[in-house]
Amino acid sequence: MRGVRRWLAVPLLGALLTGCGIRATEVPTDFGPAPSRVPCSLTDAPAPDVTAQTSAGVPVQVFLLCASQLVTVDRAVRVPDGTAEAQRRVLVAQGLLDELAKTPSATETGAGYTTDVRGGMSVTGPGPRDPDDTLRLSTPPSDLASYALAQIVCTFSDSAAAEGDGSVILGGPETDPLRRYTCTPEVRSRPGAQVPPSSGVNGS
Repeated sequence: MRGVRRWLAVPLLGALLTGCGIRATEVPTDFGPAPSRVPCSLTDAPAPDVTAQTSAGVPVQVFLLCASQLVTVDRAVRVPDGTAEAQRRVLVAQGLLDELAKTPSATETGAGYTTDVRGGMSVTGPGPRDPDDTLRLSTPPSDLASYALAQIVCTFSDSAAAEGDGSVILGGPETDPLRRYTCTPEVRSRPGAQVPPSSGVNGS
């Protein structure tokens, strides 16, 4: 009889809760506040003005950090008309570095975007014995934090600063050894844990 009474009490309790405007549930309910927006989503931001971007410089993309991944955002860098190709690569690379070091916009910050690249870093072209597509940073790549190195490698390798094969040759100042770095899907998805694959460069 006790078992029968207990099972009869269950629907009665459900009816009482329903009458009070409360629906009985069989699993715990999370009553925490709903997120204000989807992380890493910039869908609420106004569409980029292509004309304005063109007047501001060459349209480019840089990789910022969001939800522990690398995500591209649109930027622009200035390159004077008539610039020689070798110098153009260096100017694009410097512009990309500067954009990476900037604090993300309010909209980007609200969506969770950050950057680990610090300001004040500069880039130059190849030294006398370096391959033509070398880029030398004022800070040796080996001294950079893993997130910052991943941002720089992926941004450079996906731009006019590289040779278009998904890799980029980087070194520090003067005679610092050169290495060819590659941006892989694993680096983009786990930049803090996955160091960009690299290999030595002949003659460095």
